[in-house]
Parts: sequence; C-alpha cells; structure tokens
Amino acid sequence: MASGIEEILIVVSRSKNLIVDYFDRSLELEAFLKKKQKTHLLEKNKIPNIHIQDTRQPYARGLGDAILLGKNFVGNEPFAVLLPDEVIFEKKTAGLGQLIKVYERHKKSVLGLYEVENQLLSNYGVVEWQKLEKDIGKVFSIVEKPSNNPPSNLAVIGRYVFNPLIFSYLEKIKPGVGDEIQLTDAINEMLKSENSYGVTIHGNRFDISRFEEYMAANQFIQPFNE
Repeated sequence: MASGIEEILIVVSRSKNLIVDYFDRSLELEAFLKKKQKTHLLEKNKIPNIHIQDTRQPYARGLGDAILLGKNFVGNEPFAVLLPDEVIFEKKTAGLGQLIKVYERHKKSVLGLYEVENQLLSNYGVVEWQKLEKDIGKVFSIVEKPSNNPPSNLAVIGRYVFNPLIFSYLEKIKPGVGDEIQLTDAINEMLKSENSYGVTIHGNRFDISRFEEYMAANQFIQPFNE
C-alpha cells in the first residue's frame, strides 16, 4: 500500500461475508480465465503482497469494541484504523500518509480531521484543538454531535493512527446505550493524560453512509473506470 502498511485486519459482523470474500482468492475464476487465455486479467485481479486477516464482531457493540478485537493482532505496535463508510480519494495515500508522518514525528495518537459545513457538524464528533502548524494541531477533546456552539468546524472522520495505549482506555470504558463501547469516550479519557494530534486531511472525501454522498462518490470515480 502507498501508506506502507503490510498487515491488515478486517473486523466484520456476521452478515458481511462479501467483504471477506472480496479479498479471498477465487480458484474457480482463476481456472476460468486461464481456460479463456485471459491471463492478463489474472494479474489485474491479483491480491497485493499484503497479509490480510479477518475477525468477526459477534454482536454490534460499537466501534470501541471492534477495535478491541484487534488487540492481539496489533500487539505493542502503533496501528491505523480506517472506517469503510468514509471514502477519501487522494492521489498517493488516501489521507492516511499524512497521519503516519505526524505519528512518526511525535509518537502520539493522531486523528484524521476534515472541514465540514456548519449545518452538518451535528452529525459528527467535532474537535476542540489548537492549531500548531499547517494542517496539524493538538487535540484537547471531542464533542460528539454538538447541537449548538461546536468547538470548531473540524470533524473527526474515519482515519486514525493510534498508540497501542488506546487499548487500556477502551478496556476501562463502561458500555453505554445499546451496550456499545464508544471510541470517542476512550479518546477523551486518553486526552486527559496523553498528548494527541489532529491532521486536516486533503483529498475528496465522501461519507457514503449518506445516500447522496454514496451517489456522488460513484460519479466521482466513474471516469477512472472507463
């Protein structure tokens, strides 16, 4: 991958088999393409030299619980979290490379941020922060879905690079509504004693959990598929 990541864990619910199947080999397809002498398509569909595993989240207990399922996979290494409903099109690193560079400099957790229109801020976690230099700042807290007086116009989107210390905070969080463990709660606890940074991500971003943005994302990539 352009960001230098070579090991990936996909956390899925029991009903999301298509996601796992997408990254698996299809021996039937390979045999069919060889028979039709379309071996060039085999190369096109070849899985990159990346180690990919998957694990199941038995119950929908929130993003924090999903991340905890990766604790043994991660070990004591820093790791990235990418949420699939946040799609970012950027030529080189899909925004993640920006976060990795800041982590390598400070060795502290880094949150991906994106400027959001004021009327949409109530749909996101919004950071209180202090800008330090271009695109980079120190994060003090996250206000979840503020109905008024948001602390900034920067929303936390689905890109993170975490120090493995985040696991200890996730393990201390008591489940909330729906028995879910919220990542935002763990981050806010971490921010009380650990410095963390935010990076404004560049690129074309689409929140494909919203239908209109799902359609816009498809329109955006259409020229690349022709």
